[in-house]
Amino acid sequence: MVSLLVSAGALKAPAAPVTAEQMMLDFGVQLPKQRKPAPEFSLQKLGGGQLSLTDYRGKLVLLHFWATWCVPCRHEIPLLYSMEQRLDAGLVRIIYVNVNRGDSGSVQTFIDKVSPQTQTLLDPDSTVRNRYAVRGLPTTYLIGQDGKIIGRIIGERDWTSAAAQRMLESLLGSDRYGNKKERK
Repeated sequence: MVSLLVSAGALKAPAAPVTAEQMMLDFGVQLPKQRKPAPEFSLQKLGGGQLSLTDYRGKLVLLHFWATWCVPCRHEIPLLYSMEQRLDAGLVRIIYVNVNRGDSGSVQTFIDKVSPQTQTLLDPDSTVRNRYAVRGLPTTYLIGQDGKIIGRIIGERDWTSAAAQRMLESLLGSDRYGNKKERK
């Protein structure tokens, strides 16, 4: 009798909880078959100095590959920057890896206009891009607090959306992805 009521729509079956995996898939994240350590790197920062991926061990990292000549990248960077302003930097960091070849002047000009506080790294010879097998831009890797790759996103996304926020919150609270949000 209950199954007849449920199938007829009189009663609704309780909704299954939405998993972090489902939120990632809904946002267009490609999940790896097996989580592996993210390739280590050290690159020059725009404006000087060096930054290594290990500098952010213990944080959820969005490793974002982009170029100034890439139109979807130019649309996405301000969205990422807007989201970044709302994130807890102690838990999540965005690393912007620019793959322009040659002079970094156009990179500096663009960043100064749309996202002046970003951690922008320069990869003019595509060494890091190749280690991560980036074939199209923009590409964003999600790296867990344990330093392992959670997933990859190819193409532009709306990082200011509620779906992006829910996905990141879900990842931060998930032991499965090497992340555990510290409760205060």
